Amino acid sequence: MSRFKGGCKDSLAGFKVQTAEPTVPYGLLKAARKSGQLNLSGRGLKEVPQNVFRLNIDTPEEAQQNVSFGAADRWWEQTDLTKLLLSSNQITLLSDDIRLLPGLTTLDLHDNQLSSLPSALGELQNLQQLRLSHNQLHSLPVEMCTLENLRSLTLQQNLLENLPEDLGQLVNLTELDVSSNQLKSLPSSFGCLVSLQKVNLCHNQLSGLPDNVKLLDCSDNQLTEIPASLSEMLALEQLYLRHNKLRLLPKLPAPALKELYVGNNQIEQLQTEQLSCLSAISLLELRNNKIKIVPEEITLLSTLTPFSMMTPCSVNRLYLQAARIAINALVLLIVGAKIYSFCCPYIIFSMCLCLFFVEEPEKTDGGDTAMMLPSQARVNVHDIKTLKLLAYSDKQAGSIPEELFDAAADQSIATVNFSKNQLTSVPPRLLEFQSSLSEINLGFNRLISCSPDICKLLQLTHIDLRNNQLSDLPSEMQNLTKLRSIILIYNRFKSFPDVLYETLSLETILLANNQVCEVDPSRLMKLTHLSTLDLANNDLLNIPPELGLCTTLRCLSLEGNPFRTPRAAIVAKGTDALMEYLRSRIPT
Repeated sequence: MSRFKGGCKDSLAGFKVQTAEPTVPYGLLKAARKSGQLNLSGRGLKEVPQNVFRLNIDTPEEAQQNVSFGAADRWWEQTDLTKLLLSSNQITLLSDDIRLLPGLTTLDLHDNQLSSLPSALGELQNLQQLRLSHNQLHSLPVEMCTLENLRSLTLQQNLLENLPEDLGQLVNLTELDVSSNQLKSLPSSFGCLVSLQKVNLCHNQLSGLPDNVKLLDCSDNQLTEIPASLSEMLALEQLYLRHNKLRLLPKLPAPALKELYVGNNQIEQLQTEQLSCLSAISLLELRNNKIKIVPEEITLLSTLTPFSMMTPCSVNRLYLQAARIAINALVLLIVGAKIYSFCCPYIIFSMCLCLFFVEEPEKTDGGDTAMMLPSQARVNVHDIKTLKLLAYSDKQAGSIPEELFDAAADQSIATVNFSKNQLTSVPPRLLEFQSSLSEINLGFNRLISCSPDICKLLQLTHIDLRNNQLSDLPSEMQNLTKLRSIILIYNRFKSFPDVLYETLSLETILLANNQVCEVDPSRLMKLTHLSTLDLANNDLLNIPPELGLCTTLRCLSLEGNPFRTPRAAIVAKGTDALMEYLRSRIPT
């Protein structure tokens, strides 16, 4: 067994001077030996406790205290650790002792303070999923490229300037996310990643692209043209090239390409040659470019369904040249907050409604109209006035600009998205929209507590607070009588929030990846609308059979907890089988 093999690598451990270190509740370690899973997310750890690394090696205390075991406590038959979750802590260094857990298939270290990784990571040859996003990594150890079984690697929001040249050795990698880094190029071996299906490269400084995936996101880079090799991507179905510097629509004879997003570039014309290549296209996004003329070849795209174009031209310069397919086709022209409709003798493709969004012109000192693309402004007036959306996301900002709230004054804002910032408190000016706000997203911030002010937004139906540092919710939340869903995954809840038991309108509660140790079925049964409950990857040591009486539940997720019953095989069968099992265990 690996616990004895691993022991040979650290034979002097018993003679080492032990220093004070963070501890893990013994009950969790004991449960982890049986389930093979250990969740230490959001515990304020600055380092990984040594007894975690030695979980497969050291003899359990119960083996030293009592030699008579029941069938359930045979420690020598217990499993090695396969899943270790350490996200949302303050870990600055990962020890080489990670090699003592060779059975790991999942290692989650996202949202920590790692600036480097140990070469010993390459010894985890069973690893299939490695999550390292939201750290401070400048580079990756070349030894990582030997992880032949790795299938998913997430590295977004780091400081990576390059990837190892040997990255192509990860032949089983199907998903790679290196968005929001500082990459200027990709390694030459990138094309060897033959299993790759999903790649996210947005928010970097790339000038070249890979060529062998189904979904490719290269938004927010510095691309001025697309390499010819991209046309050889026979499997490519979705391509995102938003916010680059393209002047021409890419020539992409990729036979499977269904969706092409090239909004917010500098495209001036649609050429016949490029359009004729898009034989399978169903969605073509061209908004925020400089297109003035639409050629009649657009009508040859018979598979096209939605067509979205936002032009920065002022209204009096907008000119459409297209096939004369139908007479008196209705066209909506949205200028600023005003909507105009008129009949037009031309329609871009048969039986479709064409929407042309034109930003309100701004007067320059010379009196001419000048347009600013929404991507160039901190305040997106179109979203505020037309979509009733107040968005300031993925800025890593510590506060929301006052000008954003000023621009939304007197608007019936329905949705707010302030995710992926560094907010430590709920912006108080949200109360200005208390009569209209129905959805709010504050995920991926640094919230330690949730202000009771949010409970004054009585129209709220959806709250997203994922990936913060919350450990409790205000009792006033029960006043949100229209609240249908709340997302609290990846926080620091040690118990099921009491107020959720009292928020009777809830239909969805997502509380995975916390430290919840118990749930009260009798109180859950009050939630007569609750259909989805996600408690995966928590610290539940016991699942009360009465949970099976919560008959409104259609989706119950309990995987990744250290309980022994019901067994993993039953949990894996799905909600119906799990609920039936729980009901069968209720004492009669």
